[in-house]
Amino acid sequence: MKTVLKSVLAVATVSLLASTAQAQTAKTLDQLLDEVKKSRVSEARLDAQREAEFQSARADKQALLRKAQADLRAEQARGDRLAKQFQDNEVKLAEKEAELQQATGDLGEMFGVVRQAASEAFGRISTSIVSAEYPGRAAFLQRMSEESKGLPNIGELEDMWIALQTEMTESGKVSRFTTEVVNLNGGTETQEVVRVGTFNLIGDQGYLVYDDQNQQVQPLGRQPDDYMVDSAEDLRSETSGVHPFYVDPSRGAILSLLKGKATWEERYHAGGIVGYIITVMLGVGLLIGLYKLITLTLVSGKIRAQLNNTGNPSDSNPLGRILKVYAENKGSDAENLELKLDEAILRELPRIESGINIIKIFAAIAPLLGLLGTVLGMIATFQQITLFGTGDPRIMAGSISMALVTTAQGIIAALPLILTHSIVAGRSKSIVHILDEQTAGIVASHAETEKA
Repeated sequence: MKTVLKSVLAVATVSLLASTAQAQTAKTLDQLLDEVKKSRVSEARLDAQREAEFQSARADKQALLRKAQADLRAEQARGDRLAKQFQDNEVKLAEKEAELQQATGDLGEMFGVVRQAASEAFGRISTSIVSAEYPGRAAFLQRMSEESKGLPNIGELEDMWIALQTEMTESGKVSRFTTEVVNLNGGTETQEVVRVGTFNLIGDQGYLVYDDQNQQVQPLGRQPDDYMVDSAEDLRSETSGVHPFYVDPSRGAILSLLKGKATWEERYHAGGIVGYIITVMLGVGLLIGLYKLITLTLVSGKIRAQLNNTGNPSDSNPLGRILKVYAENKGSDAENLELKLDEAILRELPRIESGINIIKIFAAIAPLLGLLGTVLGMIATFQQITLFGTGDPRIMAGSISMALVTTAQGIIAALPLILTHSIVAGRSKSIVHILDEQTAGIVASHAETEKA
């Protein structure tokens, strides 16, 4: 309709412009009248033409309207059919769901059971050291436990059965295989590894562990005691028979805990400065004891040699020097001679007993230093409890170690020092006893000579 109005307005505008132009070209009134009449006839024809076009367009629009109405009725009928079909399908789906539940029966519970069993099997097999020899066994179990959305088929159930049976079978075998082993410095090397069931792996470095996250075999950060490592190496070198071996029944958990076990060196250094002082005292005391033991043994040997030759006294031993004093004072009376000999013995005692009391003092001080370290360690422990509380015992472990280790170090140092002091003191007393015995004999012999 808007298009027709626009056409009429355009034609009227053109006619008005044409009449204006004719009016301008006409020179007389008669000519102007003729031109107007001609324009009137022309406009009548144009109006008739436009009316015809308008009637034709109106008929076309009526046809399009009737066609659109017919299409609308057809689509409404189609929508009714689809709605009825949808309702029928809903009924059929409900019927099929009921038929499926009735047909599956107990198999409906199988899905959850299989997923749970696959999840448990995946956790066991993926962390098992058997996977170091047979990698990739747990991939399908992971898919079954995480990605499966329907009931498992017979093939998947058989695969899970085989995986579990393989794990059980390999748990009773001692197997050898070659694989890549990660060194502690980050490199890798290919070596022969012995697998003892599902418990332990043994390689060139001793006990190995399996890292299931990276699927790598690597040595322990710290090996257990030497006798355990020796038994593992012996088993690795054997090919048949029955051999003793230290097995970790926790499948690596105990060996992992051994990595945090302190060595003897670490325990020693836990004593701190007090422990170092005790060690210095022990070393000095033992050196003094060894020195005195050697010197007293040499002196004892020279004294025994002098006993066999009392007539020729020597200045190289205490008995010889005492015999020289007797030889120089033979003319004195027995009382003065005894005093001279006692004086000679007193001059020899410092040489014989020098250093022995130091060993005794060290043996007495070492436990006291250990007790001092214990007190200092307990003070530090209580300070840490005050600052951090008792939530984490590892915070107090260092101070408690110092408290216990220093006590042990003091006792350990005192025992050999006491033993050394006893040996050295006994040796010195035996020498002094010989000197006293010989002096008493000399005095008695001299007194008998005077009486005669």
